[in-house]
Parts: sequence; structure tokens; C-alpha cells
Amino acid sequence: LSVCSRTVEPLEYYRRFLKENCRPDGRELGEFRTTTVNIGKCLCSITTADGSALVKLGNTTVICGVKAELAAPAADSANKGYIVPNVELPSLCAERFRSGPPGEEAQAASQFIADVIENSQMIVKEDLCIANGKLAWVLYCDIICLDYDGNLLDASVFALLAALKNVQLPLVTINEETGLSEVNLKQKNPLIIRKHPVATSFAVFDDTLLIVDPTAEEEDLATGTVTIVTDEEGRLCSVHKPGGSPLTGAKLQDCITRAITRHKEVKKLIDKVIKSITPK
Repeated sequence: LSVCSRTVEPLEYYRRFLKENCRPDGRELGEFRTTTVNIGKCLCSITTADGSALVKLGNTTVICGVKAELAAPAADSANKGYIVPNVELPSLCAERFRSGPPGEEAQAASQFIADVIENSQMIVKEDLCIANGKLAWVLYCDIICLDYDGNLLDASVFALLAALKNVQLPLVTINEETGLSEVNLKQKNPLIIRKHPVATSFAVFDDTLLIVDPTAEEEDLATGTVTIVTDEEGRLCSVHKPGGSPLTGAKLQDCITRAITRHKEVKKLIDKVIKSITPK
């Protein structure tokens, strides 16, 4: 298969591979790219973060830094803290992105992450409350794409989960006499992570064929994409399908089954890395 046909007729070029049940990068249709995760102190680039992680999914590279700050709870939810996710797609990560205010794709990804946090109940906002109506934690979760080659959502959810697993919050109490908060940096506790959501994305080719973990080129040629988010109990937390080809119930069920298998792989990877950096 010549390089010329890939440039002139990329879709036909892809179809010839897909007929043989493989892809131009050598992967099978249901095969993920090599996935790696680094957590915490190994990331000298975000030393100011309270938790951080870097995830690579093939060439797609995403970093997540979590910063914890203290604030007063909102009047209508006096016993809850806040989680504020933000996805950035800077111009340096791919030619398709421009510098300036967040574009449509970055905004959609930020909203997707906010929905995953809410729907999965990975962190219960009540757990972030320190003193009812007086003080709560705000977790600013900044997810920055350093290199974009498709499947941003899987990498972002993975980086977020890994970074949150790395957060240690100091003990905060309110002095009864002065009414001021006192922070004990010597006594830190990990965040309570109640669920571990993992995203698995698929590209749909020619309305019927599903391929997992699409590259940027595959996303561009696809007739649709779908992202399935599951937790460790195999519970469906979210189905994100931004338009494109409709999926039959059977195809969707196939995606969910594959997503549950992928969840086990990702969870095992995170657990292994956390075990390796936990002091004996």
C-alpha cells in the first residue's frame, strides 16, 4: 500500500487495512495502544500541585495536576466542597488547535470530565466539607494535553483518576475561639476515592465497524465516535456519543463489554504504579 494513496485517498487506504482486520499502525481493531502512567513526584513540571499524573496512550500525552484550596461552601449546599475540572488543548499539542480562549473541543472535554465526576460519584462532594456552612475543599483539576494523537477522553479520565489517587490533603480544623482555620501540614490524608471510572473510546467506520482507541487520523475518517465509562463494579457511568453514525443495541452492548475488560487493565496499571511509589 503506497504512501501516496494514504495522502490522496486516506479513507480507501484505511478500508483496505480494515478488510484484513488490522490497522495501518499494525494494531488489531480491538487493540489499544501502549498505555503508561506516571504518578506524583516523578513529574517535576508540576511541583506545586497536590496531586499529579502523566498518561501516555500511544503518542497522545496528557498531564493532570490537582490543586486543593479552601473556600466557603455555597449557601445552597453547605455540606459540600467543589471539584472544578478544566481541559486545555494548547496549540503546541497539535496543529489543529489555536492559542487563545478554549475552543469547542476543549470545552466539550471539560464538560465530559465534569459529567464523569458527577455520574460516577468517584468523589462525593460531602467528603470535601470540613465544617458545615463554613469551610470546604475546592479541587482544581487541570488536564493539559501535551501531544494530541486522538482519544483525548480516555487519556484525560485516566490522568484525572491517577492524579486524584495521588492527592494528600492536610488536616484542617477550625479554632473555636478565633473562628479561623488551622492547617496541619504534618498530618495528611489521602482523598477518599469512592469509585474508579475508566473511559473506553471507539471510532465507527462506515456506520458498522468498531475500532478501539482511535488515533487522530482515525477519528477524522470515522463516521462517528462513542465513549463508554464504567466503574470497577461494571456499572455504566456514562455513554458519550457526539452525533455521527447511530449504533445498534447489540453494537453498544459490545462496546460496554469491551469497556469492562479495559477497566480491569487500567485499574491494574494504576494499582501497580501506586504500589511502586508507596513508601514501604
